[in-house]
Amino acid sequence: MSADHPFDAPLAAWIEAETGLKGARVSRALSGGNANLTLLLATDDGPLVLRTPPENAISATSHRGIEREATVLRAIQGHVKAPRVVGWCEDAAVIGRPFLLVSHVDGIAITDTLPATYPATAASVNRLGEDLIDELAAIHKAPWQTIGLERLGNPQNFLERQITRWRAARAESPVRDLPLLDELAVWLLNNIPASGPVGLIHGDYHLDNTLSHPDRPGLAAVIDWELATIGDPLADLGLFLMFWGPRELDPPGFRHIQAVSRCESALSRRVLAERWGAATGFPLTNLDFYLCFAFWRLAAIVEGAYSLYCQGKVDSDYARGLEYDVPALLEEAAAAARGHW
Repeated sequence: MSADHPFDAPLAAWIEAETGLKGARVSRALSGGNANLTLLLATDDGPLVLRTPPENAISATSHRGIEREATVLRAIQGHVKAPRVVGWCEDAAVIGRPFLLVSHVDGIAITDTLPATYPATAASVNRLGEDLIDELAAIHKAPWQTIGLERLGNPQNFLERQITRWRAARAESPVRDLPLLDELAVWLLNNIPASGPVGLIHGDYHLDNTLSHPDRPGLAAVIDWELATIGDPLADLGLFLMFWGPRELDPPGFRHIQAVSRCESALSRRVLAERWGAATGFPLTNLDFYLCFAFWRLAAIVEGAYSLYCQGKVDSDYARGLEYDVPALLEEAAAAARGHW
């Protein structure tokens, strides 16, 4: 992006007035999730990162996820490796919608290949896996009741509400026959654990939503907190393990996500789960359920994007790929329900 990005003048004025940092301008867009826009800013005192809903956001409340991220990031400072909040602007007049400013973390996003600076070995992958699972445990042990997050979410019937919500959403406007979607919803509802731990959960925790050290294997920061809530930490664990290690299908659904962890000699899901259990003190029970729930929930959510594709409302490689990815995720959910993971 050029130095004369339309955000530059009003954004620079707001940042200087609110933070004292001068000379802010947009450097470039950063890769990230599908939901929000992430921009790298330059200032006279170093880089910042801006997070905001996309310009064509459908909902007038689309900024609430970014606002939630700001709330969580402020609360977890000192407890979790995460960017620091520099500023929050709810005045849409500045750049056209609310935005969040956070500190820039010197890190690299890893998806399907290790950085050239890392040894291309299972030891590099396993160092990442251990760091990721340790930080996930730190998130789940954060004292959410005393750091301002006691009203973040409703942990009561968390799993049941998630299952019924996404089952109903897909039943509203089906675009193809996916019998496993409903069959597994019934299985999940019939097998919800009687009780479980409660804690802060990230909501979308996997390697893509973290930054690793640029020059050595290891976690630098956890990012993209807009789905964080108070719920069942084992749901977070299941989601992380879903993309780790060997997969039931070849190719698996969303084959690019954490492709690096499917190398020979990578730590197994069970080893990482046991490490998390030792760090949190939470019981490692019903993991078949939580793996099934993770695969099923993701399939149910992203089928919505495939529906938009079928209606001609979106057209991208990601959306086209869902023709295979969603059924594959459901097959892996069924395998997890049978204990095959």
